Amino acid sequence: MLHRLRAGTAAPAGESPVTHVRREPARPGRKTPWPGWVAPALISAYADLGITGPWEHQAAAATLAHHKSHVVVATGTASGKSMAYQMPALTKLLGDSRATVLYLSPTKALAADQSRALARLGLDGVRPATYDGDTPREEREWIRQHSRFVLTNPDMLHHALLPGHARWGTFLRRLEYVVIDECHAYRGVFGSHVAHVLRRLRRLTARYGGDPTFILASATSGEPGDAASRLTGLPVTPVTEDASPRGAVTFVLWEPPLLPPSPDDEVELPPVRRSALRETADLLTDAVVAGVRTLAFVRSRRGAEVVAAMTRRGLDEAVPGLGDRVAAYRAGYLKEDRRAIERALLSGELLALASTNALELGVDLVGLDAVLICGYPGTRASLWQQAGRAGRAGGEALAVLVARDDPLDTYLVHHPEALFGRPVEATVMDPANPYVLGPQLCCAASEAPLTEPDLELFGGEPAREAVAALTASGALRRRPSGWYWTHRGRPAVDLRGTGGAPVSVVESATGRLLGTVDQGSSHVMLHAGAVYLHQGVSHVVDDLDLDDAVALVHAAEPDWSTHARDVTDLSVVSVRERVDAGPVGLFLGEVDVTNQVVSYQRRRIGSGEVIDTRPLDLPPRELRTVAVWFTVSPRLLAASGVQPPDVPGALHAAEHAAIGLLPLMATCDRWDIGGLSTANHQDTEAPTVFVYDGHPGGAGFAERAYATASAWLSATREAIASCGCETGCPSCVQSPKCGNGNNPLDRNGAIAVLDAVLSALADRN
Repeated sequence: MLHRLRAGTAAPAGESPVTHVRREPARPGRKTPWPGWVAPALISAYADLGITGPWEHQAAAATLAHHKSHVVVATGTASGKSMAYQMPALTKLLGDSRATVLYLSPTKALAADQSRALARLGLDGVRPATYDGDTPREEREWIRQHSRFVLTNPDMLHHALLPGHARWGTFLRRLEYVVIDECHAYRGVFGSHVAHVLRRLRRLTARYGGDPTFILASATSGEPGDAASRLTGLPVTPVTEDASPRGAVTFVLWEPPLLPPSPDDEVELPPVRRSALRETADLLTDAVVAGVRTLAFVRSRRGAEVVAAMTRRGLDEAVPGLGDRVAAYRAGYLKEDRRAIERALLSGELLALASTNALELGVDLVGLDAVLICGYPGTRASLWQQAGRAGRAGGEALAVLVARDDPLDTYLVHHPEALFGRPVEATVMDPANPYVLGPQLCCAASEAPLTEPDLELFGGEPAREAVAALTASGALRRRPSGWYWTHRGRPAVDLRGTGGAPVSVVESATGRLLGTVDQGSSHVMLHAGAVYLHQGVSHVVDDLDLDDAVALVHAAEPDWSTHARDVTDLSVVSVRERVDAGPVGLFLGEVDVTNQVVSYQRRRIGSGEVIDTRPLDLPPRELRTVAVWFTVSPRLLAASGVQPPDVPGALHAAEHAAIGLLPLMATCDRWDIGGLSTANHQDTEAPTVFVYDGHPGGAGFAERAYATASAWLSATREAIASCGCETGCPSCVQSPKCGNGNNPLDRNGAIAVLDAVLSALADRN
């Protein structure tokens, strides 16, 4: 990798894959004496680990928490945020033999890592324990009765601890601190659900007489205090000045080169770039050969598997057996497989890992030299979090962003100021989303009757409206003592919006469970005939049983990949806000979206040649959500040079690029949102482009798009216009998730459409 980077940097302009190099100098740390209230036993335990004192931000946040102020520490990766919560929490546990602490993380890997860190301190009487879906049942009773520092996740809090609160009553009564690690991960629908889970926790803790202080840890983010307050429903003081030392960081923006045209092509095709997966695999191969410990972040589970497999293959060709030092890591692996990979990486047995963002958060991967980021991860917060995995011991670090062939990545590698010159995004969530609030109120009522004061805790007027609707529908029943849940079982509520229980992937011949895939992805990843990758081994799906949530697969090595295709229909339910700009209208409102996976393509590996398209018989999925859309009058389109036959392609191209660029404005990625364009929509009676949130009730992304429409559409127009292609390519208007096979698309027509829309909006202002 190093020699490829040097060669890329030294190449003449226009020939180098390196579009920008940013060097951040090393920064010294600022220490401060131990606060006088920290327990001597804890100071001694830190000294045994070589820690002689806290950084200034650690002491500031810890002291606020010690004095019962809710606090969020929002500093860079590897800045020691863990010590900020450990000092007050562990001091309390050491000084009060009855006190308890609850720690929440968004991933099992991070909780396991923090559990190891607490164990290394060797403090008597703390008894830390991890309580998650992997915890054996026989251990759970011991944890409830004896652990004073429980590490879990919001899902377990929601599904087990809160519904079983009577068995946790003593723990909740003595609860002194609630630690919420990596709280910037709680965004969108997931974040809105977690916000209500925390309100349910506060409510039940108060019933048992507890009054805990909340300590939140976040990556550097926009408005961390406001985000933490929205998440917890409490006033939270932010600590944002990072006093930790940092090694020098070199950050490289890398655009894979264009592939040469094939001599077999009978007609001249648009230029295509080398895939980001292949480029990342080659860089990872070079890194392992050079002995550089490297972590490659890949956007999708399948992509992580592909990068790991290509890297292993390349290494084994160079040095037989060297490929064994590379692995993939992603959600969906069994617990035993995940733990084995984590141990191998920490021990040095593995030199490189291709991972999804499952390893983005907090896990202390000691000794990494470099990070490869295969495709922009959707937000600047995630980008810096992933880049910060390298050089964690204070040494010099290298981070490389390898651009995918899509509009946003192309825009960013040619506009580095959009990455390096801007603050990270504020976290977007909407706890008042009725599709989140209603089910969460049902959960709360099933745990204990809801009272009038409780409704203020859950949002006030929106909560009262939701309770009235739930009472009218029969889900809740009003009694003098409050609202009661009317059903025997608990409400079935999925925090992560994955659409239900995960689908188990089972080997047909042996019955062996390979892993799981969330319901939301199963139609695309596990349809009959799909190629499914697991730890570098490819399988073909024989059957997908949605009723039993099981996919049967067999191992195979086909020379093709599979790509699902879908169709989408959309109808407008209501309009919340609108901007009337004459021949252009801009709208925000509720929509109903119906989506169905109808077929899949088999494409030849290597060339991408389409072998055939095969039909599928999968049920449609329906979604009521929030959308932003704009309409353009046919007369304005014609005046802008877009003739009627070209309108569908122009709108379709503008839709793709707008979806691709929205992550610049909101904390989402293109997989959180969807779109539809049509030359004459039945509800608007005009040429229309819709962009909608891909979650029931919306996630706040469409609202953000509406609020920043001019900036968002200007960046979209710039991304298309500055692309070097002539007719449209993946770098500007083609989409990897298009259900219509990227047809029709009109690049120049999209520019004309966006010019017309922006001009009309500017004239109105």
